[in-house]
This record gives sequence, structure tokens and C-alpha cells, in this order.
Amino acid sequence: MTKPRGRDLGLPFPGKTGPYNAITDVPGVLVGFTTLTDPGKNMRTGVTAIIPRAERDTPRPVWAGFHSLNGNGEMTGVHWVNDAGYFVGPICITNTHGIGAAHTGATEWMIRTYAKHFEEEHAWALPIVAETYDGCLNDINAMFVKAEHVVAALDAAKSGPVAEGSIGGGNGMIAYDFKGGTGTASRQISIGGRIYTVGVLVQANYGVRPWLSVLGVPVGREMPGGRSRNKETGSIIVIIATDAPLSDAVLRQLAKRGSIGIGRSGSPGGNASGDIFLAFSVADDMPNPLHAGPVITRHSLNWEELDPLYEAAVEAIDESVINAIVAGEDVAMFKPRGQVCPAIDTARLISIMADYGRPRLGRQMEASCPNLDRSNRQ
Repeated sequence: MTKPRGRDLGLPFPGKTGPYNAITDVPGVLVGFTTLTDPGKNMRTGVTAIIPRAERDTPRPVWAGFHSLNGNGEMTGVHWVNDAGYFVGPICITNTHGIGAAHTGATEWMIRTYAKHFEEEHAWALPIVAETYDGCLNDINAMFVKAEHVVAALDAAKSGPVAEGSIGGGNGMIAYDFKGGTGTASRQISIGGRIYTVGVLVQANYGVRPWLSVLGVPVGREMPGGRSRNKETGSIIVIIATDAPLSDAVLRQLAKRGSIGIGRSGSPGGNASGDIFLAFSVADDMPNPLHAGPVITRHSLNWEELDPLYEAAVEAIDESVINAIVAGEDVAMFKPRGQVCPAIDTARLISIMADYGRPRLGRQMEASCPNLDRSNRQ
């Protein structure tokens, strides 16, 4: 059963969303999942796949920028992103020990999908593959993720609503000592009289409970206990997509806003956390540079007009993290055994928000949380 998202619970996130409030609000962006769960095998992991362009016959670049707040993690392909300002192919997110299988699977998918390109050109695949560690809830050393799981996730990629929580690569993830995982959100903004969309997808596996803040409310301190780790040892991957025309220099600046976005929920950026961000734009569709001719013409919004874009990214990242958390369910831990990674108590969450003077919930939102304590509502 799909659980209510943050806005469904009445959390007053700012900004106007796209129709799905998801990364798929950016035109042409597709998302697919393979989720692997078998308690008998201590299996709780998976793959999340993002295809930046819906066309599946010819590989076409998307302009991109990369930033690492803390590099205790992996994202392949970003050396070329830093040098050339673009990448070709999909983005896959999995667990730490699944990087190799995910890279193989993404490469196989690209060779099959863009068969003519690879047969006729001296072509090579440099897919983006990122990871976070799921060894608390999953036997990560069993290396359950295989290349065929990645291909299946890519083949399943589609537009529309995006599942959250324990889905795909987010299946075995923990955020702020609550069950975390996959989260998404979007914003629509106006610059120069045109509407642009910023969409975000996160794989949230970072933070410790005392840090958790929801829209400025110290929720983690109000929900003590339940520490799964003595210190932060997780990570977060943030993917930011937009249809705004941006140079690769601006996209690097946009990726840097991931640091602010993940900090909104309380993380100071722990030493053991890999906090890694990629931003891409689907604007300025063009052929592969191998066939683009000697001069490439591109467009970019004026740097002086970009504050709304940066604000939208920060807001959408924050909302994506909270969406990942409120989608969680109680899960038995693999390491240490005998403990349970809890879902956040959404009724208690809403009660705490009310205690701190947040707006009243509507009737529909109250109905989604029948056990809500309304005694302290403002």
C-alpha cells in the first residue's frame, strides 16, 4: 500500500510542484526500478534507473555538472562530466558492492539499445553509476545485484508517478535512523516569462536521529531513541534534472546546491557519509558530438537570473529526503541482528509539527492519520 507523501500529511513545503511532484515532471525523464527482497536470504537491495532522454534509438548527450560534498562514496563517469560538461546514457543507483554489476548492466543495455551506434562507431559506454551502503538491512557481501537486474530496471523506466521508500536502490537504506530510501520531488519556476521544471531524485541513507529537522522543527530530538549506528556511516546520492537551458558551469553550481538541500533536514555532512550530487539539463537537444560538426551552439540562462532555480533545487531536495522517510516501514536489521529499523511515526511527526505552530492539517490529511494526537494543535 502506498503511504502518504509529505504534502499528503500536511507538511507545508514551499514552492509549486509539477503534476507528479517527481523528477519525471522534467520532460523526457524516465525512472525504473528493480527491487530485490528475500528475508530468508537477508536480501533487501535493488537498482534505481534514470533515463534522461526518452528516445531509445540514438544516444544523445545531456549537459551536466557534478559536485561532491564528501567523497566517501562512488559515482562513475563524472571525470568526463567534469571535463566535457555532458554525459551519454543512463544513471543507475544501487548499493556499494553493486557498482560493478550495475556498470556492466548499464553498458549492456546501452550496447543493445544503441546497437547501430556501437556497431558502426568506435564507441564506448561511460554510464553514471552511483551507490550508497545498505549493509545494515541487506547482506551486502552476498552481492545480490546482477547485471540483469540493472537491465530490467532500465527496461522498466517510465514517466509518471515515482514510487518512494523501499524501492529499487533505496530498498535497504536508512535515513536519520529511520527507514529511508528513494525520494523525489519537483518545482516549477518562472524565469524571463518562461516556466521551467526542476526535478530531484535522492537515495537517502545518511544522518543520525538527533540531527533530523523537518521544515525547521527538531523532529529527531522530539523522537529520541532508536539509534541504529553510533555515528553517521551512510551516504546520499542526489540527482537534479531540469529543462532549463544551462551551461555546464551553471550545472556545476546547481549540483553544489545539493549540499544545502541535504542540510535542510539537519545533516552537517558527516565524515563517513558520501554526499554526491549530479545535475543535468535536457535542454539544447543535440546529436552526439561525434556528429555535431566543428561548432556547437548552446543556450544558457543568465547567471544573474538563477536564484529561483537554485532555491527550487534546494526545496525539492529537502522534500525528496522527507518523502523517502515518511514512505518507510519497519524493517528487521541484518547487522546488528535482532534490531529493527523503524519507520517514522507519521502521526507523531504531525503532532510535533503542530506543537511547533505549523499550519493545521486539512480533513483529508487528518483522515490519513487517524491516530493523530490533536490535543496540542495550534
